[in-house]
This record gives sequence, C-alpha cells and structure tokens, in this order.
Amino acid sequence: MRQSITCTAIVLGLAAGAGCTSTTGPGSGYSPVIPADLSNAVTNPFFTLTTGTIFQFSGPTPEGLETSTSEVTAQPRMVNGVAAVEVHDLVYLDGALIEDTYDWYAQGSDDNVWYLGEDTKQIENGMVIGTEGSWEWGVAGALPGIIMAADPAAQVGRTYREEFLSGVAEDKARVVAVNQSVTVAKGSYTGCIVTENYTDLEPNLPHERKTYCPTDGLVLTVVVGGSEQIELVGVTP
Repeated sequence: MRQSITCTAIVLGLAAGAGCTSTTGPGSGYSPVIPADLSNAVTNPFFTLTTGTIFQFSGPTPEGLETSTSEVTAQPRMVNGVAAVEVHDLVYLDGALIEDTYDWYAQGSDDNVWYLGEDTKQIENGMVIGTEGSWEWGVAGALPGIIMAADPAAQVGRTYREEFLSGVAEDKARVVAVNQSVTVAKGSYTGCIVTENYTDLEPNLPHERKTYCPTDGLVLTVVVGGSEQIELVGVTP
C-alpha cells in the first residue's frame, strides 16, 4: 500500500500538496484539502469496495437483534462532479426494516478513501418517519471527510472528521490500535486497525469502536461500555 502526504493537510494534519482543492465549512474551522482525482476505484485494503459485493452483519443491541446488509452497487453516483461508489445499506431490528441508506465514497491516488455523503431514511412499520443524518458534499455547505486513511498506522491518536454538515453530520474518528487480531462470525483476521468513533452532535452518547481488517474492511462494531456488538457474518460473492 502506497502512503502519500498530499491532499490531507487539514483532515489528518499532514502537509498539503499540489492537485488538491481546499474548501472551508463556514464557521466550522474545517478546511479539508480534497484531491482533484477522486474516483470510484476504491481499493484501500481496509476499505475495499468491489461492485456486487454484499457484506452481512449481525449482533445484539439493547433494543433487540440487529442485522444488516451493505451492497456495493454497480451504478456510480455523481456527487459534486465526482463519480462515487454507491453502497446500499439496509438495517433490520428483530427482522423489521428500520433504516434504508445510500452512502457515497471515492478514493484519490493518495489512497485515502473519502466519504462524500448519504441519503438515509428511518423506517417504522414500513413507513419513512425521518431522514435525519442525510447530507451531500456541495449541498448546503456540506463537506466530505476521510473514512479510511491510506496509512492508518500513521494516524494513531489523531482525530479526523468523517463528514461535515453543521448540525446534521459531524462524525469524528481516531485510530486507537493497529496490528490487531480479531475473530468474528465470518472468521479470524490479523493486521487489523481499531478506530474510536463519536459525534459532536451527541456528546453524551457512548463512543463506538470499529475494527477494520485487510480484504473485508469493517468486521466488528462495539459500543464502549455497552452491550451492542455487531459482527461481520458473511461476504458474497
């Protein structure tokens, strides 16, 4: 995996390089330096998105059994002029659909994977009851963030934004461990990283820890101090 120090100055505290675009969120102090060569070829080993792949997750929560699927769709989604990979997520609680989301990602030649937005719907009894958390780069001042760095080990302890739309999407993360081993329903993995994730919008909400491993990406999400533990159970094809 190739490491680059271009195009990540503000997000990851690195030196800026040529061929990038700097954008500032009004009043946010957030100015990501966005690569000019973002594309839908997402090959970062900790966050690889191959068309047709479906990831299946399952695990207990305080509300019941949560299951979900994330499918890498074949049709790119244009986001602020960038052809992004679209991932369709469906989340179920005790078998009932509770969330239907489309997420958009792109990768630069520096191998950082950027999160460009999401169209999310909360579902209850088959009806849409909300769209909280939806945002799109370039709309209403929304800005992208980095979902996975080219070299996560170089980012240990650094806080970075995964997304930004003031009052709507303010998730942050930091890498807290590298070279980890983990066993989940899907199997055993080595060389994994762990991130701690939280949002400024809900400062009292428990943090989540997410484990990403080479090849399959996200394999485990746990709530710090809680009982929720969502594991990767399968990948198709």
